[in-house]
Amino acid sequence: MYGWRGRIGLLIPSSNTTMESELWKVVPDGISIHVARMRLIEATIESLKEMVNDALKAADDLATADVNIILYGCTTGSLIGGVKWEQELSEKIRLRTGIKTITTAFAVNEALKELSIKSVAVATPYINELNEREKLFLEECGFKVVKIKGLNILKNTEIGKQPSWVSYKLAKDVYTPEADGIFISCTNFRTFDILEKLEIDLNKPVVSSNSASLWLALKELGVRERIKGYGKLLATL
Repeated sequence: MYGWRGRIGLLIPSSNTTMESELWKVVPDGISIHVARMRLIEATIESLKEMVNDALKAADDLATADVNIILYGCTTGSLIGGVKWEQELSEKIRLRTGIKTITTAFAVNEALKELSIKSVAVATPYINELNEREKLFLEECGFKVVKIKGLNILKNTEIGKQPSWVSYKLAKDVYTPEADGIFISCTNFRTFDILEKLEIDLNKPVVSSNSASLWLALKELGVRERIKGYGKLLATL
């Protein structure tokens, strides 16, 4: 049986073409990933809020696979309304399904704390209004955002088409010595190929939406197998 060690139920935007592949690339043996999708075409505040309307039905579908944890795999979609929004979102899904639920936004918060990152430089593919919401969320969580920069991409499939060197160059561009570490945001933005290279080149920890999401999901499942070659965070399990 696949997932004999743990089954992750993954909720992602319908237009996300990256997160599944990155997680499957590194997930430990015995862990399976089961996916349900929520409709999203463009990464805007309005669309991300509307996407939540699909979350409960999609979570119901995941529950039929007897998943052990549900991961809401969208960064801005889980922080768009602030900390309270994120907490209410995960709690609604948990109450509906009876399954432990975490969000990418919460995972990022926990990951930055795990690596003792208090001041952070943030690289995103987003438009400015989403960057503003992300900055507010991180500050509400107690982090100092020293710099944030996006690529101003609206269509989510276009984000998914960006090669990993784009996230690498953007992260180096947003980096400042004042930052304790770097966060590369968006579960549809390729990062796994460049996380360790960035950490070597900048000598600072680097967290991405997908590395944080997988790290916390595995931690909640009690799977402490360290994943090496993809950044400091996943090697701390």
